[in-house]
Parts: sequence; C-alpha cells; structure tokens
Amino acid sequence: MKRRRFIAAAAAAVPAITLFPADLSGISRQTVPGKLEKRSLGRTGEMLSVIGFGGIVVMNATHAEASERVRKAIDSGVNYFDVAPSYGDAELKLGPALEPYRKDVFLACKTTMRTRAEARKELEQSLQNMRTDHFDLYQHHAVTELKDVDTLLGPGGAMEAFLEAREAGKIRFIGFSAHSVEAAMALMERFDFDTILFPFNYTAWHAGNFGPQVMQKAREKNMGILALKAMARGPWPEGADRSAWPKCWYEPLHTEEDIIMGLRFTLSHPVTAAIPPGDETLFMQALGLADRLKPLDSSEVLEIKEKALRGIPLFRA
Repeated sequence: MKRRRFIAAAAAAVPAITLFPADLSGISRQTVPGKLEKRSLGRTGEMLSVIGFGGIVVMNATHAEASERVRKAIDSGVNYFDVAPSYGDAELKLGPALEPYRKDVFLACKTTMRTRAEARKELEQSLQNMRTDHFDLYQHHAVTELKDVDTLLGPGGAMEAFLEAREAGKIRFIGFSAHSVEAAMALMERFDFDTILFPFNYTAWHAGNFGPQVMQKAREKNMGILALKAMARGPWPEGADRSAWPKCWYEPLHTEEDIIMGLRFTLSHPVTAAIPPGDETLFMQALGLADRLKPLDSSEVLEIKEKALRGIPLFRA
C-alpha cells in the first residue's frame, strides 16, 4: 500500500515545468516541402512523421479502400503505422496494404495480453496477419490499473515474452500505451521502456491535470513520446448523435480550426508523433494540414488554456 500511495501522490503532483514556448530542443526535426515533418523518437535513432496512421483507419474497409488509404498516407510522408489485434479486422486489412512499403516504414503493434504465454501467442498471430517478420515497436496496450502493471512485469508476465521476442529479432523496441497517469508512472518507474503512447490532449492537460507529470517523467528518461487523443474534444454529450463518427468513442475535434489547434498543442510539446482518430475522414483532414502544424506562440498558449478550462476533459489525473 505504501508503494501505491507514493505513485498516486506522484501522479497527482503538478510538475514545476512549462513547455511553452515550445521546448523542442531535445528533438531532431526534418522538414521536406509538401511532406509531413519528421521528428526523432527518443533514443531509438528513428525519425517518424509527426502524424501517425492508426490501424482503425482501415478497420472494416475493403482491401481496395485500405490500399488507397495507405497509399495516400505514404504520399503525404507518413512513415509511422500503428495497429493492434483489438482493432477488429485492421491487421488483416493493413497487412496486405502496407506490404509493398514495409521496408520503408516504422511499424508498431500492441497487445492487451498480460501473461507470457498469451502475449507470445498474440505476437505470432499479429506478425502473420501483418505479413512481416518483425515489429519495429511492440507495446503493452491500454494499461490502466496497477494490478496490470504488476502482472505484466511479474513472473510469467507479458514482459518475459517481449524480452524473448526482442532477443529473437521479432521486435526492435519495447513500449507501452496507458490510459491512466498512475499506470504510466508505475511502468516508467519499473522498466526502462523505449517509448510511451499516451493521451496528450489540451483539455485533459489543463482541465484534468492529465499529462504534465507523465510528459516530464518520459522526458527525464529520454523516451520516445507518442500521443493519442490530440484531436479529442471530450466525452460525448448525453444524447449526442454519434452517427457521423462511428469509430470514435469520444467526441472528436472536427472543424479545421479546432483540429489545427488540437494538433498544434500536442506537437508543441516534445512529442514525436500524434495519431489522429481512427475515422478515415478525420485522418485525411489531419494529413491535409501538414504545413500548418507549427508550434503555438505565447498568445495562442493562453488562448488554448482558456478554451480548455471551459471544456470537459476526457481524462483526469
């Protein structure tokens, strides 16, 4: 219980840092006219596009639709693709569509399995579905509770399968995605991960104190920082019509102005890449804004903070 109280207290603390104007000094950046900017991924030596392709974009698509969506992403400069078995048939659609480009992209996958045997089995199936012999990044997926941290890092836990797979050349880097500050802080305390995938969203950051402490810890450990939910507005209002975005469990930012502001907030931090919602229309909107994602200036920082404090955060610490 003492360890749990310590982690909870650390998670609740507001770090005495400000990241604005944008502190991107620790990140290498490459720009090519007409293409997405690329940024360094922690200590991995990799350079990733600032917009990533989430596998849900091709979930329930035809193979022809999946191939066309991948082609458009590649043409825009996307080289970071992320998928998971929990995304319906996304692996079965993304694998064939991505196969012609596999050697030129950074491919990440995830597992929600917490034990060694289950994680090893799911990894092998994902490799087969994705038509590849390795993943560049393999992640413990959607870790939320401390009991899951204990299980996956404990004897017979999923981490054992990850380490065996890395030794065998089936994965290159090890990371995690988390949906609670408590779990993220605990994972970073207990293992030297290469990357973190976490919701870094302007409303959750300012109105929910959800993200600053995680960002600080990840920076201290020189991890690659990847972002979820940059384009989230907040929880769906009661009775809201969700039919326009059936793949979004939260209300997304959808006007051009709001999308730009959400992405610019997230990418003004030392974040390598942001993954837009799985809705294909929203993803394509994000791609079309590639040349407008410059860091926020000081006046915009205040503006977005005021806007955030009027909203309802999707997550709270």
